[in-house]
Amino acid sequence: MTKDNLTAVLHGIEDMRLEQRPIPDISPDEVLVAMDSVGICGSDVHYLTKGRIGHFVVTKPMVIGHESAGVVAKVGSKVKNLVVGDRVAIEPGVPCYKCDHCKQGSYNLCPDMAFCATPPYDGNLTRYYKHAADFCFKLPDHVTMEEGALLEPLSVGVHACNRAGVSLGSKVLILGAGPIGLVTLLVAQSMGATKILITDLVQQRLDIAKELGATHTLLMKPGDTAENVADRVRQVMGDEPDKSIDCCGAESTTRLAIFATRSGGVVVIVGMGPSEMKLPLFNALAREVDIRGVFRYCNDYSAALALVASGRVNVKRLVTHHFNITETAKAFETARLGTGGAIKVMIHVQPRNINNPVKF
Repeated sequence: MTKDNLTAVLHGIEDMRLEQRPIPDISPDEVLVAMDSVGICGSDVHYLTKGRIGHFVVTKPMVIGHESAGVVAKVGSKVKNLVVGDRVAIEPGVPCYKCDHCKQGSYNLCPDMAFCATPPYDGNLTRYYKHAADFCFKLPDHVTMEEGALLEPLSVGVHACNRAGVSLGSKVLILGAGPIGLVTLLVAQSMGATKILITDLVQQRLDIAKELGATHTLLMKPGDTAENVADRVRQVMGDEPDKSIDCCGAESTTRLAIFATRSGGVVVIVGMGPSEMKLPLFNALAREVDIRGVFRYCNDYSAALALVASGRVNVKRLVTHHFNITETAKAFETARLGTGGAIKVMIHVQPRNINNPVKF
């Protein structure tokens, strides 16, 4: 096996370096994965520019990247579900398996979760990465490596829609047409939502949302008040949304989600904004609007893969830019600035399509 293990390592704010690291040894229940495709997430950019997200703080060099897929290069002695050569999507969080949250099935709430590229744990923008075999999902031949990497954000959309209770006939408001807002749109469609309005500050993103199937779009303007926009939402939809999913996490969008949602409806907050904000809680309480949080996902990867494999959801349109791992700095600059209408920037650790039976 080659000794080349080129790795993207975040050393601190605005300090990303490509360096060689040892190829990791695996335990009996792990697999060694030759990484293929790694998408850049907003959290990756946030760690680069701010060095922290909430109480997760980069205090030592950390390998970046968590939206990923690769090819199994080695299997541990106890691994039964995978063999060398399998193409896999990697669910990036591995829980303890032992706490009450894990035992009850809510492993995303495990206090000892080891999650890729969340301090203090390394991510997988590297040539070789080891991971728990039972959190690696074998890809069918017709699903590309890029689509495998996109199962990570898609799983967020699945979890958000499940938390909101989206079902046949739901009327859904989505705040934010970035990657998470767009995958939430795709999932809400697949679950039977009949009206979906999505908002954003950038018209180009709304145009893409419309292309992906949004029934309504609404261009926001800086300085808009939540109360006034809530009226516009009802006018544009011709109805009140019964599910509102905030994929921004800004105070203004969370306020809008509460004001716009019909009485007895549900607000789900996906985007992570400031640690504290001013919200119209009396309005929510008096109208029995439930407010629910979303933290990553839980038992959603299989559903996300099924949506893609069956053709119910097409995530290919989200990938706008491709870079080689040696171009990591340029890839991150593109993602953070939104250059060229960037939505999802994909970094290829191996040559493009080399592991795709069907080209992306």
